[in-house]
Amino acid sequence: MSRLATDSTGAEDITTEAKIGVLGCTGRVSHLIVQELKARHWGPNVTLAGGTVKPGYPKETDFYVTEDPDDLFERSDIVIDFTTADASAKHIWLAAKHHKPYVIGTTGLTDAQEQEINDAAKEAPILYATNMSLGVNMLLALVEQAAAKLGPEWDIEIAETHHKHKVDAPSGTALALGKAAASGRNSAFSPIINREGERKSGDIGFSVQRGGDVAGEHNVTFFAEGERLELGHKAGNRALFAKGALRAALWLKDQPYGLYSMRDVLGF
Repeated sequence: MSRLATDSTGAEDITTEAKIGVLGCTGRVSHLIVQELKARHWGPNVTLAGGTVKPGYPKETDFYVTEDPDDLFERSDIVIDFTTADASAKHIWLAAKHHKPYVIGTTGLTDAQEQEINDAAKEAPILYATNMSLGVNMLLALVEQAAAKLGPEWDIEIAETHHKHKVDAPSGTALALGKAAASGRNSAFSPIINREGERKSGDIGFSVQRGGDVAGEHNVTFFAEGERLELGHKAGNRALFAKGALRAALWLKDQPYGLYSMRDVLGF
C-alpha cells in the first residue's frame, strides 16, 4: 500500500512498504540505488530486499546477494534492472512468472526484445524507460511537440555524449528522442547513423561522442532556413537516474498488469 502526501515544506513525503530487489547491484546506477535504499531515503519501510551479482563475484556485503535472479524476484516486492539487454530479456519472463512489478532501465534492447517486454507485461506491471531522469522525460515531450508543430521542413539532428565505457551507440535515450520526433511528425522512425552524401528531407540524424566519465548529454536541434531551435539536457551525475528509478518503482507497485513509461509516472 502506498500514498503520496505533502508536508509543510511542500516536499513530497512517500509513505509505503516495499522490499526492492536490485538486479546487477554492483553496476554504475544499481549501486547508487542500493545506497539510496540502505540510507532509508525513501522512508523507513522501503527496504533493500537484496541484489544479484555475476557468478564468482565476491559476496562480502552487508546485504543479501545471490547469483540467481529467480531467487531475487521471489524475495522482492519490486525489482529494478539496470543490467544488459540480453540479461533483461531473460529477466522480463521472471517478472511475468512471479507477477512482480519490474522496472527496466537497461538500454540497447532490440526491437524483438522490446516486443517481448510488451508480451511479458500481460502478466506483470512493467515500466520500461531508457532514461529515468525527470528532465529527459520532459525533453522527450518537448521534442515530440516541437516536431509536430514545426513540420517536416525543419531538419532534425540529435547529438549525444556519454562516458567511454558505454556500450550502445547511439544511446537508448538518443534513439528515444528520435522516436519522439518521428511520432510528432506522424512518420516512421528511420535513424541516420552513418551519413554519406547530401542530407535527405525528413532524415533524423545522429552523432555520438564517447569519452571520460560523462553521465549523459543530449541535444536535439531543429534547423530551418535562417534559424534553428535547440533543446537539450545534461546529467551532472548518475544519482538522478537512481532516484528516478526508485520513484518509478514505488509508483509501479500499485499498478495493474501492463507496460508503462516514465511519462506515466510523471503524468505527461
